[in-house]
Amino acid sequence: MSRLSTSLALLTFLIVCGCGAGGGDDLKAAVPDGGTGTSESMSPGELAWAQEVLDLVNQERAQAQVPPIEWHDLATDAAFGHSVDMRERGFFDHTNPDGDGPGTRLRNAGVNWSSYGENIALGQHDPIEVMQAWMNSDGHRRNILDPDFTHLGIGVHTSYEGGPWWTQNFIR
Repeated sequence: MSRLSTSLALLTFLIVCGCGAGGGDDLKAAVPDGGTGTSESMSPGELAWAQEVLDLVNQERAQAQVPPIEWHDLATDAAFGHSVDMRERGFFDHTNPDGDGPGTRLRNAGVNWSSYGENIALGQHDPIEVMQAWMNSDGHRRNILDPDFTHLGIGVHTSYEGGPWWTQNFIR
């Protein structure tokens, strides 16, 4: 395999994408417990990974002397729904094929927000790997360390077919 092919394969595998805080929809492996394959709720393994991501986010925030962020159930529902939707409809973007972005998805899930940010990622094998990828990206890192965000929803959808799909919805 050529150096370019190897680089492209690695890039495809470690895709991450993030958007900054916004008030609108314009956007500046190993599988725990096998995953659920449904959009209704995370499996116990997926939920454990989501909790681990929250813990890692708060470790990063503590190191940066930023107040901790709290779990938000409805934002988690929106995040998980987006992760499942990306897998089921075969896209990787903040905006779904219907044109709905994170703000719309959060509102549709019943979340009241004054600002939001979203990080997505695809293919990282575990919470440590996805957090390393996000922290090595300026936009993702900004969302994680933004002191204005007070709550976080985390959706992890695992699958043997190309995942895991990761979504973080930061809100204030």
